[in-house]
Amino acid sequence: MITTSLQSGTQPTVLVVDDEAGPRDALKFILRTFCNVRSAENAKIALEVLGQEPIDLITLDQKLPDRHGLELLREIKHHQPDVEVIIVTGYGSLKSAMEGIRHGAAGYLLKPFNVNELTTLIQQTMDKKRRLDFLRYCLRTLPNLWGSEEESGRAWNTVKTEYASLSIHPQNHDALQQDEMMTLLPLLSDALEATDRQLLNHSSRVSFYATLMASRLNLTVSEQKALALGAFLHDVGKTSLPSYKFSEDQILPSGEASVCREHVDRGVRMIAPLGLPSETREIIASHHERWDGQGYPHGLQATDIPLLARIVGIAQAFDHLTADAPGRVALPLEAAIRQISLQSDTHFDPQLLELFVQVVKNSPVSPRAIEIAPAA
Repeated sequence: MITTSLQSGTQPTVLVVDDEAGPRDALKFILRTFCNVRSAENAKIALEVLGQEPIDLITLDQKLPDRHGLELLREIKHHQPDVEVIIVTGYGSLKSAMEGIRHGAAGYLLKPFNVNELTTLIQQTMDKKRRLDFLRYCLRTLPNLWGSEEESGRAWNTVKTEYASLSIHPQNHDALQQDEMMTLLPLLSDALEATDRQLLNHSSRVSFYATLMASRLNLTVSEQKALALGAFLHDVGKTSLPSYKFSEDQILPSGEASVCREHVDRGVRMIAPLGLPSETREIIASHHERWDGQGYPHGLQATDIPLLARIVGIAQAFDHLTADAPGRVALPLEAAIRQISLQSDTHFDPQLLELFVQVVKNSPVSPRAIEIAPAA
C-alpha cells in the first residue's frame, strides 16, 4: 500500500485568505469542524504562513489590499504546485475566477456562498489532491513506471489499483473494471496535472489542434481516435522528469523545445504495457522527428516519420509558440504562423504545415475553450 500524508487520515490544513473579517470568520467557523484552519488578511501574511507550515488548500479572495488574488495564485502555483486553491469571488468577477482556473485553481466559490456548496467543493478538491499527491509520490518513487515493459507493467498495476480506490465509488467499481480505459484516461490526465497544470493544458490544446487536422485528412475512425489520444499523451514522458515546469520548457531559436530529450523514450516505455493503440506509441516516439532528418530520437526523415506523429509535431510546436503560460510571452496568431512557416521543409512536412495553417486560421473555436476543467 502506497500512503501519502492525506491518505493517512490526518485532517487537511486550509488557509483562508480574505481581507474582510466577515467572510474570513465565516469560512473559519465552517471549516474548523473537519479541517485545521489558518487565516491571512493579505498576500504578505499568506506567503508567510505558506513558508512556515504545510498547507493543503487555500481559499483565496480575488481582491486583497496588497496584491490581486490572481497574481498571488500564479506565485503559489509556481513555487508550491501541490497546494490546491479555490477562488472566492463576487458575481462581478466570475470571468477572472475562470481565468484563475486556467492558471491552476481547483475551482471557485461565489459570494455569498452557502454551507453545502462550500463543503462539497472543499471535499471534491481534497479528493482531487489525494489523487494528485498519490501520483506525485508514485512518479518520484517508482522509476519502474518507465523501466522495461515487464517492470513497467507491474508498477502500473500497483498504481492503477490504488488510484481506483481513490477515484471510484464502490458501487461503480465492477462496471468500470470491464472498461479499463475509463479508469486509465483519468489516471493519465491526473498524472499530467500532478506534474504541472500547464502541461495538462498544453496536452489538451495539442489534442484539439490535432483533431482539427484529422477532420481534413482521410483518416479512419480508429486513426482519428489514436491521433487524439496520442496528441494528448505526446509529452507523458515529462511526468518522469524531476521538478519539471512547463514555464521553463523554453523554445530555442530554431523553434524546438529544449527540454530533456529523454522524455520521448521514457514516454514510450511508460505507455508500453497499457494496451493503447500502436499509433499512439508512434506519436509519443516520433513527435520530435524532423522532416529534414535532424530530429530525435532516431533521425527519421520525411515520410519515414509516421503521419500522425508529423501532425502532432506541428501542433505541439505551434502551441509552444502561442501558449499563455507563466514566464513565457505568447506570440499572436499571425506572428506564430509566420515563425512556424519558416520551418516548412526543415522541421515539418510542407503539405501538412500548409494545411495546419489553413485550419488554425479558419477555426472558430479558441483552444482555451477546450482546456480541461478541474476534475471533481
